[in-house]
Amino acid sequence: MTEDPFCNSRTHNCKPIQAPFNYSDSRSTTTVNNVGDRCVSGDKGVMEITHMQHTHRKFERPRHGSLGFLPRKRASRHQGKAKSFPKDDASKPVHLTAFMGYKAGMTHVVRDLDRPGSKMHKKEIVEAVTIIETPPMVVVGVVGYVETPRGLRSLTTVWAEHLSEELKRRFYKNWYRSKKKAFTKYAKQHANGAKPVLRELERIKKYCAVVRVIVHTQVRKVKIGQKKAHVMEIQLNGGSVADKVNFAYEHFEKTVDINSVLEQDEMIDVIAVTKGHGFEGVTHRWGTKKLPRKTHKGLRKVACIGAWHPSRVMYSVPRAGQNGYHHRTEVNKKIYRIGKGEDKSNAKTEYDLTEKSITPLGGFPHYGIVNEDFVMIKGCCAGTKKRVVTLRKSLLVHSRRSALENVQLKFIDTSSKFGHGRFQTREERQQFMGTLKRDL
Repeated sequence: MTEDPFCNSRTHNCKPIQAPFNYSDSRSTTTVNNVGDRCVSGDKGVMEITHMQHTHRKFERPRHGSLGFLPRKRASRHQGKAKSFPKDDASKPVHLTAFMGYKAGMTHVVRDLDRPGSKMHKKEIVEAVTIIETPPMVVVGVVGYVETPRGLRSLTTVWAEHLSEELKRRFYKNWYRSKKKAFTKYAKQHANGAKPVLRELERIKKYCAVVRVIVHTQVRKVKIGQKKAHVMEIQLNGGSVADKVNFAYEHFEKTVDINSVLEQDEMIDVIAVTKGHGFEGVTHRWGTKKLPRKTHKGLRKVACIGAWHPSRVMYSVPRAGQNGYHHRTEVNKKIYRIGKGEDKSNAKTEYDLTEKSITPLGGFPHYGIVNEDFVMIKGCCAGTKKRVVTLRKSLLVHSRRSALENVQLKFIDTSSKFGHGRFQTREERQQFMGTLKRDL
């Protein structure tokens, strides 16, 4: 018996295998055409494979998309919902843990990277940022929650006496045809000392463990063509339960600014509904590999969607369907700047002293002019222009160096985002172009 030159075993003699030889297992079938490609152990009868013909990545990356987000269907609500809030700390003062804003658009900034050990340390880098307009929100109610073995259960809700029209519109399908009588009877509880209201507040202080305020956005201050305000419950953290209730009651019918909730260089979570793309094929929806050009009946498909038995299509097989308009939460977005709306030079930096606002020339495409307070966050965020975005304080305690880095912006780009913009201000454009016909 001659020894097989391809066998690495020293404990037994191996026989050359006559070609062709078919080997199959549960994963693939391989035909061996060359003698010596495989050997058979004389002792244990074990077949050792030395040369294997690989197919496409069948078990490593069969799709580009997580199965944890199934089913990929349209979101039930247009507004991002905060399903959890940061852990409460009674040693801190009472504060809100989230805010709402409207996505305006994107631009880019230049800054020095402060990251020791990196090759770009103390060098200028260009980063994309998103501008979210955040007009002040109005506090209109408070809700108390009781802890039960099955989770939180709301005990009672207390509303403010005067509610704006943009909030009442949210409770009607057709405001024009309605009688507009919402909360007219409830407002009478605030008369004669507001005893029913104070009684409910005392119940919250006595029984509840979690206190959340009801706030709504001032949607008329943002020119997005909408009159209904977006309403949300935001949890109050810090202090005792009585402090939370007093804080909420004192802020009834008052506005809350973004500066009192978030601060610069803070890491936040962005909750929103992504941009919708409708019914999409499997190649774009799941990123599967396209079939060869000569494939019968289309090539942007999955060739095999399952075995004969079980005679069903498994949930994990990529299929065509709805793509986009999904509810998503993106964590760890760093705040680069919180700007004031009344400051007409809110895009000025220490290195760029040009008097300019954050709105680029011509306005943000498909949005317009940012007149209210805004938040600048690093990178992109979910949603299309004008979409409401929920900004929530991070659930984690950050200790990474990149999270604790102090960001100092050197330049904020305000050139036109419609085409290839080159001028930062109108004065700069007029100085270069001269007097145009449209200026006469």
